[in-house]
Amino acid sequence: MPTNRSSDASTITHGELGRIEPFDQISSPGCYILKQTGTLLRVPPDALLPGRSPAIDVVSKDQWLVTKISSDPYMVLSKARSVAADLDLPVNF
Repeated sequence: MPTNRSSDASTITHGELGRIEPFDQISSPGCYILKQTGTLLRVPPDALLPGRSPAIDVVSKDQWLVTKISSDPYMVLSKARSVAADLDLPVNF
């Protein structure tokens, strides 16, 4: 499992890495993988500001589950693919 090193500040701590949560309960910025499709979701800090309209409104009969892979919403794609693969997540980006 990847570790949180000072040279890699964009990787989140062990307790948060790989945590699965519903899309509509995302409460912190970062990079997330949509478990059903392997799609990378970037959630910038301004998307979560109080009183702000949702940046994305998803309507689906199925619950979207996401896995947080980084606190950095602008993580480099090659690194995001590597982290997702290390967590055995689908990669479709």
